[in-house]
Amino acid sequence: MKATNPATGEQLSVYDEHDDEAVEETLQTAQSTFEEWREVPMREREQLLENAGEVLRANKQKYAELMTAEMGKPISQARAEVEKCAWACDHYAEHAHAYLSAEHHPSPPGSEVKTVHDPLGPVLAVMPWNFPFWQVIRFAAPYVTAGNVGLLKHASNVPGCAMALEEVFEEAGYPEGVFQTLLIGSGKVDDVLADNRVRAATLTGSGPAGRAVAETAGKQLKKTVLELGGSDPFIILDDADLAGAVETGVRARTQNGGQSCIAAKRFIVHEDVYDEYVDRLVDAFENLTIGDPTDEETDIGPQADPDLMAELHEQVQESADAGATVLTGGEPLDREGAFYPPTVLTDVPSGCPADTEETFGPVATVYEVADEAEAIAVANDTRFGLGASLWTEDRTRGQRLAREIEAGCVYINQMTKSDPRVPFGGIKDAGYGRELSEAGIKEFVNRKTVWTE
Repeated sequence: MKATNPATGEQLSVYDEHDDEAVEETLQTAQSTFEEWREVPMREREQLLENAGEVLRANKQKYAELMTAEMGKPISQARAEVEKCAWACDHYAEHAHAYLSAEHHPSPPGSEVKTVHDPLGPVLAVMPWNFPFWQVIRFAAPYVTAGNVGLLKHASNVPGCAMALEEVFEEAGYPEGVFQTLLIGSGKVDDVLADNRVRAATLTGSGPAGRAVAETAGKQLKKTVLELGGSDPFIILDDADLAGAVETGVRARTQNGGQSCIAAKRFIVHEDVYDEYVDRLVDAFENLTIGDPTDEETDIGPQADPDLMAELHEQVQESADAGATVLTGGEPLDREGAFYPPTVLTDVPSGCPADTEETFGPVATVYEVADEAEAIAVANDTRFGLGASLWTEDRTRGQRLAREIEAGCVYINQMTKSDPRVPFGGIKDAGYGRELSEAGIKEFVNRKTVWTE
């Protein structure tokens, strides 16, 4: 399993994949550890998670540099990712006991009825490379604190991050086996998931990967949570704050090189402000700094992999061939590394790749609409339903329209984001289930009714 720097093509390191014997040992450890870990008092689990947050902060620069080297994230954004992970640890260290406290129900006189929340067991997490620390911590912090144990199958291009995350839990003082990394390829996921010792699974990734996990888990009657990407609308109405909508829209589309499931991908703009908004958006895109991700001034680093960049460019080319207008960008940069410029497409034909597929890179498609009804229709014209951003100075109008948008979350006058304080997840082809907040920690527990007479 090789780690390669996408900015230079340099091979960073090679990791030995776990063979069948190592996988078996990991599963045995997970099961035996779970039997003891589930009995650890909640306050002790919360304290360990607080320790994990401290480990993350103490090693922030080291972990940030590792992310930047393996997948190209600009160093300032990588540090922010580590800080966000520590914040999630803080959140559950403070609130897990309240989230999982017993729920009491009406009952006949002389009886007591309550719901308690028991852990399920080892949980398999199949995680992506784009936010290699955050994606993992947002599953591990709640699920492990609930009394489960974690098995991480990370993306194959970030093995160093996978091992570093295991180190975080070790240094925080967790018992051996509470959080383990499986260095395996995708071909072994089904066998691990089908194992009786694995009780549930969560996946963030592509639609085909999610369907494969859901199929295997379904045959075994195992709970899953899936987050499968998005083609999020970013709606600018006629009364929007254009300056704010441009500034936030640029960040929402280009952060992490545009490689984010909840990035703003489809900009839907009211005709009254369309020309001005597009001009401002193009100017802002062209003023971004593309380059060395280790440079503090860099806004956009390389795409995480040359093959992924080639797929993105093919989507842009096919859309242009179908009639889309490329206002800026549209060609890989002529330099070493997998660098793709911020790109704006207008006049996007219905059915072309940029219209119907998820573009996982800094490519914005822009649509002109006549009114709010058409804006909502265009926003919902997608098989995805992860997040949405809606811009209007009228908050009542925004809240009304938010109810009409088919997505797991809608942010009014703000970019779509995942936040440990609120539930996160999608509908339609974006997946199902929720992560984070109280809803997230309760996804992988047995909500057991206890009736005492």
